[in-house]
Amino acid sequence: MPKIEANYVWYKQSMHPLCEVIDCPVYDPIKDWVRDPSGFYVLIRADYEQGRIEVAVCDKDHLIVRVFRGVSPQDLYEGIFRYEKKHGLTWFSDKGHAAYLGKEMKKAALAIASGRRDYCQE
Repeated sequence: MPKIEANYVWYKQSMHPLCEVIDCPVYDPIKDWVRDPSGFYVLIRADYEQGRIEVAVCDKDHLIVRVFRGVSPQDLYEGIFRYEKKHGLTWFSDKGHAAYLGKEMKKAALAIASGRRDYCQE
């Protein structure tokens, strides 16, 4: 079991006796990518003029079914997930795809905040 140092971020916590430390393999966004079982996917872009992020939800036929706009990633993922829940939809059944959405929105937000105008979705 790993030793917990005094300056460790979680130093007030106790380690469960069966706790494991798991080293994760490097993820290859091309080789390891799998479409969400729902068939939906997202397109993300930075609107530099308005200072907003736009997320287009696309269906398996590549049609944009909804566009969400917001200033921060949190505004967007909360808005998207609430909309999905309110309307009984399942756009993101794979947690990895939800995590990808957050990662890409953060990259777009950083590009807008820095004025770089270089955001490109992976």
